[in-house]
Amino acid sequence: MLTEFLKLEWPSKLAGGDACAPGSKHARITLNRPEKQNALSAEMFEAFNEYLNDLENDENLRAMIITGAGDRAFCSGTDISELHDGIDGSSISQRGQALCNRIENFPVPVIAAINGIAAGGGLELALACHMRIASTTAVFSLPESKLSLIPGYGGTQRLSREIGVGRAVEIMLTGRSLTSDEALACGLVNRVVPLVELPSAVAELLEQIEQLSPLSIRSCLQAVTQGLQLPLEEGLRLETTLFAALFDTDDAREGTTAFLEKRVPVFKGR
Repeated sequence: MLTEFLKLEWPSKLAGGDACAPGSKHARITLNRPEKQNALSAEMFEAFNEYLNDLENDENLRAMIITGAGDRAFCSGTDISELHDGIDGSSISQRGQALCNRIENFPVPVIAAINGIAAGGGLELALACHMRIASTTAVFSLPESKLSLIPGYGGTQRLSREIGVGRAVEIMLTGRSLTSDEALACGLVNRVVPLVELPSAVAELLEQIEQLSPLSIRSCLQAVTQGLQLPLEEGLRLETTLFAALFDTDDAREGTTAFLEKRVPVFKGR
């Protein structure tokens, strides 16, 4: 399902590059309803899942970026006009959780480029990403309690795991917003940059990631995201399994050889 409210791009350079064909090293999904602060509609959820279907099996993909159109909002959450009487609350929650779970378990790094408001489902979407870079204009909140609701897309679980129970509960029970500096201080975001520097900051992070072996990157993500759901002993077994599988790859041999030869390795993803 194609929609003008969600854009998939394969930019050659995030900082002002021309678009190029699929097969590039990274893709960008832009929430494109700036007049609605990029609020999520039902059709956007459907399109998002279709894009992920296309992307998750692409062996050339090295990373994905999620951002919002304009300079006011990353995503203000679910379109409240669609939450009317008679709608099934369970299906709404499950739809949002399913999308966030797919993002969290995506095989390549997913970076949220947070260019403004990240509220409700928008913050939950950002929490599902592996890394978050925010502009100084960004603000963060889970204000569902003001509507006599609770976060329903995984926010009650992911926020407490990310910043601790006490801080997470305060944010949810008061509905208050965090500034970008507060988000950085509590570990909600990886870094904060001026809005005009957000594309270049994301591009810099992508460049660092893309210099490494894609096999290692994917295995690191798998070890972390799956391991967090396991008891420590099982998580350690998963780590050993992934380490052993990488140990006998061409990329691992290239990496160790290049280190000993004091040269830059050339990884080929095999």
